[in-house]
Amino acid sequence: MKVAMIGSGSWGTALAMVLAENKHQVHCWTKDATVVNTVAETGENQKYLPGIKLPGEILFTTDLNATLQDTEMVVSAVPSQVTREVLRQIPTEVLNDEQVWVTVSKGIENNTYKRISEVIAETVPVGAERIVALSGPSHAEEVARRIPTAIVSASVNLNAAQQVQEAFKTPYFRVYANDDVTGVELGGALKNIIALAAGICDGAGFGDNTKAALITRGLVEMNRLGKKMGARSDTFAGLSGMGDLIVTCMSRHSRNRHVGEQIGKGRSLQEILDEMVMVAEGVKTTLSAYELSRKYGVEMPITEQIYLTLFKNKPPHQAMVDLMTRESKVEDWGQSN
Repeated sequence: MKVAMIGSGSWGTALAMVLAENKHQVHCWTKDATVVNTVAETGENQKYLPGIKLPGEILFTTDLNATLQDTEMVVSAVPSQVTREVLRQIPTEVLNDEQVWVTVSKGIENNTYKRISEVIAETVPVGAERIVALSGPSHAEEVARRIPTAIVSASVNLNAAQQVQEAFKTPYFRVYANDDVTGVELGGALKNIIALAAGICDGAGFGDNTKAALITRGLVEMNRLGKKMGARSDTFAGLSGMGDLIVTCMSRHSRNRHVGEQIGKGRSLQEILDEMVMVAEGVKTTLSAYELSRKYGVEMPITEQIYLTLFKNKPPHQAMVDLMTRESKVEDWGQSN
C-alpha cells in the first residue's frame, strides 16, 4: 500500500525503511529541501540519519499534497509540539475515509495537555477508531541497522492496531497490539522526563544506585498519573512503559538523557538545545506533565524537580537533596507517595 510519512527526521526515516522492506510504497514529506536534495545525491538522510543507505524505493519530497494523495496509511512523525501546526496545512480533499493514521511522536502538547492522537483527531477529519499510536523502546539508529526491536501498536480499535502491526512487522521489528492507547502514549511521553533526570544523574556524578532509584520511582510516577487519566497499570509494566523507560534512561542514543547529562555538568538548557539538530521531546513535555500533575492532584516529585531544574534554575544537586529528604513513605505501586 501507499504510506505517507509526515516528517523525515531520524525516526520517520527509520520507519520508512521498515515499511519499504515490507514492499509498501513510502512517500516521506519534509519541509527541508536540503534533505530531499541530499537523499537524491547520496542515498542518505545525512542530516538526521547519517551513515545509513536508504532503499531507493522511498521517495522524499517537500510536496505535502502529493505525499498524501491516494494513501491508505498516514504516519505522523513530526515533533509533538508542531504536530497541530503541520496537520493544519493538509487540505481535506487529499484525505479519505479509509486511511489509518499513526502517531509515532512521544510528547504531550503544551497548553492543551493533549496526547498526540487527540491532537490528530482535533485537527484532521478522522475518528479515534482510525488513529493508532506506535511506541516503545526503539532508537532510530538501531532500527535502521536492523537491530532486533519490539514496540507496541495501540488504538481504541484493536483492528486498527493490528492493521498497523501487520504493516510494520519484520524479522527484526516485532510489533505487539494493544487497546490502551492512553497508557501507551503517556508511557512514551513521560519516560522522557525521567530520562532527563537520569542524564542529570550522570552529568552530576551520581552513581548507578541513584539512577536505579530514579528509574524505579519514575515508573511509579508514570503509572500514578496514567491511572488518573484512564490508562491501565499493566501498560506501564510493558514495552511502552518500563521498556521505553529503560532504553531512554540508559542509552547513548537518547537525546533526553544527553540534555540531562549536559545540565548535570552545569550547562544552560538553552545552550544545549541551540546546538542540537534533533528535538528532545522531554523538555517541553515536562511543562505539560507538571501542569497535569497539578490538574489531577497527583504527586510526581521527580517530574516536579525536573521542572524546577529546567525552568526555574534550581541546581541539580539541590533537587536531588530535596528528593532524598522528602517525608518517609511506604513503597507501593502507583499510590500517592
